[in-house]
Amino acid sequence: MTDALVAASRAAIARGSKSFALASRLFDPVTRDRATLLYAWCRYADDVIDGQVDGFRRVASVETATERLTALEAGTRAALAHSVSRLSDGGGEETVDPATIAFAALARVAAETAMPARFPLDLIEGFRSDVEERRFVTFDDTLTYCYHVAGCVGVMMAIVMGVPPDDEATLDRACDLGLAFQLDNIARDVIEDAANARCYLPEAWLGEAGLTLATYAAPANRAALASVVARLVDEAEHYAASSRYGTPKLLWRSAWAVLAAADIYGGIGHRVRAEGAAALDRRVMTSGREKFAAIARALPAAITRRRRWAMAPSRAGLWTRPTS
Repeated sequence: MTDALVAASRAAIARGSKSFALASRLFDPVTRDRATLLYAWCRYADDVIDGQVDGFRRVASVETATERLTALEAGTRAALAHSVSRLSDGGGEETVDPATIAFAALARVAAETAMPARFPLDLIEGFRSDVEERRFVTFDDTLTYCYHVAGCVGVMMAIVMGVPPDDEATLDRACDLGLAFQLDNIARDVIEDAANARCYLPEAWLGEAGLTLATYAAPANRAALASVVARLVDEAEHYAASSRYGTPKLLWRSAWAVLAAADIYGGIGHRVRAEGAAALDRRVMTSGREKFAAIARALPAAITRRRRWAMAPSRAGLWTRPTS
């Protein structure tokens, strides 16, 4: 029987992340429940910082973003210290506020997987970048941000899938996939982010394209901006390719989910790059049929992963996450 905490986490994800809800079905039951618990906390944390519910509905708040970040960090530290409220393990319906669900979910998954505290706290640091409106001058600045909002999530998901927390080489590959996802997200959402006064593109790249922070999102500059976005997608492909060499360490169902997700996100980036300026004024998405096609393509790759990606090449030239 599904316990109350997992059921509540699933309900939160079903409302706010249909793609994850679909991909999570590929996991074995234990991994699926743990991934659901982790993702419920990640979804809640992202919503808190953005002032949203379920990933899209804006809500009024009397607290400032800094105050919300402070509360989120405090709750996260309490969860990692296992000093948060617990939901009962019985079945049935419970009405519990999202914060209680999220922090209880993190506490459980951290305890069950021996999750090092630094990884959830690294995600909090990424939110701090947004709250403080930090600028991204170099591509390394962008990659550092991508680690803190997505690469560390890839690391945590790998641990949930059974990778030992001290297997740094495999965790690096998991981080690479998170970086690829976030780079594709930035490429897709560049105009939407600009409307929210956020720019994650390296200012150095903008300058090379003849753009500035003040002008890059102007309609007249779509062609030049599209060249910068294409460059970002090119970089995402390097990290996605590297990440596949971590899949031999995963159980085949986990590898299936990872490879399917990589195909889906990579497809978004490919479409953004292929459509050029035309892709910048709408949100590029994948259809349900395309998602299921990606899942089908990933199955034989997951089965043959230990032959295809057994000999991992060097990561020389790729950005590497901090290890302490």
